[in-house]
Amino acid sequence: MDFVVLPDSPAAPAVAEPLTRDPAVRVVRHSSGRPWLVGRWADEELTLVSSGTRRLAVLGRSTADGRRLEHMLARARTPDQLDDVARSLPGCFHLVASFGGWTRAQGSLSTARQIFFADVAGTTVAADGPRRLAQWTHPGRDDAPAVDRDLLALRLLTPVPPWPLSLRPVWSGVSALGVGCRLDLSPAGTARQVRWWRPPEPDTPPGQAAEHLRRALLACVAARTRAPLSADLSGGLDSTTLCFLADAAGADLLTHHWTPADRANDDTRWAEYAARRLPAARHHVTAGQDGPTWYETTATADGGHEEGPLPWARNRAHMRRLLSLVAHHGSRCHLLGVGGDELFGVLPTALWSLIRSHPLSSLPRIHRFRALNRWTLTSTVRGLADGASFAAWLRSTADRLTAPAPGPGDALLGWGWEPRLPPWATADAIDAVRRLLRDTAEQERPHPHHRDRAQHQTLDIVVQSGSALRQLNAALDDAGVTCEAPFLDDRVVEAALTVRIEDRLVSGDFKPMLRRAVRGIVPQEILARRSKGEFSAEAFQGMRRNRGDLLDLCDDLHLSRLGLVDPDALRTALLGPKTQSRQLVPYENTLACESWLRSVAAPAPGTASLAGETP
Repeated sequence: MDFVVLPDSPAAPAVAEPLTRDPAVRVVRHSSGRPWLVGRWADEELTLVSSGTRRLAVLGRSTADGRRLEHMLARARTPDQLDDVARSLPGCFHLVASFGGWTRAQGSLSTARQIFFADVAGTTVAADGPRRLAQWTHPGRDDAPAVDRDLLALRLLTPVPPWPLSLRPVWSGVSALGVGCRLDLSPAGTARQVRWWRPPEPDTPPGQAAEHLRRALLACVAARTRAPLSADLSGGLDSTTLCFLADAAGADLLTHHWTPADRANDDTRWAEYAARRLPAARHHVTAGQDGPTWYETTATADGGHEEGPLPWARNRAHMRRLLSLVAHHGSRCHLLGVGGDELFGVLPTALWSLIRSHPLSSLPRIHRFRALNRWTLTSTVRGLADGASFAAWLRSTADRLTAPAPGPGDALLGWGWEPRLPPWATADAIDAVRRLLRDTAEQERPHPHHRDRAQHQTLDIVVQSGSALRQLNAALDDAGVTCEAPFLDDRVVEAALTVRIEDRLVSGDFKPMLRRAVRGIVPQEILARRSKGEFSAEAFQGMRRNRGDLLDLCDDLHLSRLGLVDPDALRTALLGPKTQSRQLVPYENTLACESWLRSVAAPAPGTASLAGETP
């Protein structure tokens, strides 16, 4: 699915005209007759209702009921009142409305569905992806769009760029909606962002929170069960939970399991147990050695349709093989457990929050957590006492870009990860990223998602995962199967964020709130599991097998052409010894950036055309 959203303005027909020459492109019109939605989607991906001159479209996976939506549209007196639809509908979708000359568009909170927008010949146009907008706003030779070199340098950061910079597209001239925002397009073609959602307070008692979460999970998985469905069955709690929820919803279910490379990883034993408890489903197992490895470097011809460097580039080939397999068995929607760790795993920053809300009772938990993770006393006390604002943390992040990465004994209790640039980043790349971080902190002075660090970081990680999922679907669009992550749906995210901080940290209990929410749906034996699969063997195996190809990239590194990476330093690092899997992490984003540049043609230094000319 891909589409653009046009305002109900006199300029809209001219913008839409080049798109509508393609007979495969579908058009939905405003009541005025002007084009409103233009693109490609399957019938089951669009629910469209009208009331008088108003139009409301839901694009994606949802439980949307036409009659109920029509009733809500008829009752609304202003576009703001459509917030009730956005706040109540389960699933993952875009919501677009045409209302009295105004146009409203929004995606999901996780940004698994996102809205991008740009000025096209004086009119703001929105879309579900940035590439087409970039082609319109900054055409170069052969209509190749422009890429922002500094923002590409930002993508080299490990593990991820910090919010809000993480939301910025690498395509020049294109913007993305903020989290919890909608885009309003006026009849004159101007635009404004409106905040319609804020994170809830973490104040719901555990029993009530678990019930809310249970209902949200059941509804969101049910939104995907109208057609044959496939799902990961890794053996871990998150993917296994989704399989049992899909089975409870009566899905025609196919599960898939990759056997891990490490024999000490007991995921397969648990996946086999779960499969026996799902007799109505079909089950497929693929030996890990029969699939692609991590860090494969093949650049694909469809790379130019991507948003930018793919966050999950290390196993892109792995995912393509999986989607090809499940498509062969009739699936058009594949469930991933992405979001489970993000919402229900324990974040260290929860201790920062807990000591402020429960100063005395939090001390034993902090002591246990520190002992379990072998944190030094100094870093723990320093992290707990830190009261820096988000903007101050962002400024300090800019100062530490090339400092040694935090070690296992460091307590990371700040507003986010401690991102670092790899040692092969050039001085130009370092300067560009440092300037972006400082300018954002000092000029924009951004506020966090929530004043509480645990709430902020939870939502930040959810958005990172939603963005990665969206980009994976864009990169593998031709597979014919959409990857879906119900844990990232708005209703599930909201329910998880209401859980009290102290109820997320239960000694000896793994993901306590998720386990409580699905009790009676997922077998108790699975909920009682205490081990967790570890996949460093796949990382080392992939690096060993693909090291030669990675070294070959250094002979003509496109990132080097841009002045962002020193190929000799990268080559030296690739040849160096690796004793811990975390030493491999910095290569992932560099590989993603290089693979992307090779698939779309490298831009020249500065803000450059991907065809190689400055527009």
